[in-house]
Amino acid sequence: MKPVMFAIIFAVLTTPLAAQWLHYPTPGIPRTPDGKPDLSAPAPKTPDGKPDLSGVWTIRNGNKYFQDLGADGVEIPMLPWAKALYEQRKANLQKGHPSERCLGHGVADFDTVATPRKIIQTPQVIAILFEAYNQYRQILMDGRPLPEPDVPSYHGYSVGKWEGDTLVVETNTFNDQGWLDMNGHPQTETTHITERYTRRNFGHIDLEVTINDPKAYSRPWTVK
Repeated sequence: MKPVMFAIIFAVLTTPLAAQWLHYPTPGIPRTPDGKPDLSAPAPKTPDGKPDLSGVWTIRNGNKYFQDLGADGVEIPMLPWAKALYEQRKANLQKGHPSERCLGHGVADFDTVATPRKIIQTPQVIAILFEAYNQYRQILMDGRPLPEPDVPSYHGYSVGKWEGDTLVVETNTFNDQGWLDMNGHPQTETTHITERYTRRNFGHIDLEVTINDPKAYSRPWTVK
């Protein structure tokens, strides 16, 4: 079967976000001869030779996948109960979304929302700070395995490793209260999400997200 695929592309923000730092240039930005940021320059590396994902990033695709992971008209392989719940949530105009109660968005939600996020990278942990809702994720890079799914949460628990120049992040231990997008594609406690981050040049990160949830979907599917 062919996977479901979309394009998720992060674009680096090359100007400071805070107004009081508007005229304080970010160091280390490669420039073209006319002084503009060279977004096609090679991706920077950390001292240990890994791609450096650090920076402030936003989504080039806007909020369409944040609203609906099926925005391009590709059918997502929902099981009957999941499809019925999705249609109910969509018909109710997203009534009941966790954000109504200031509860967490999920991994797929934050991967696709167009508001900025800051990535802070160290050898042991990678932190992602989201402007939206002042939430954050941490990806543990110390080689530990994923935990047993006994303390579920909205963001789950994430571990990462490098495969060449691609950061591969595995996340499990979700609760069944989160939504994958604003329209309401469901997640359950068996959801397992794999993210693959590749910084192809200075200005862009390509992100591939695979969702595997046998309770809600008939097969794994990929947002790419």
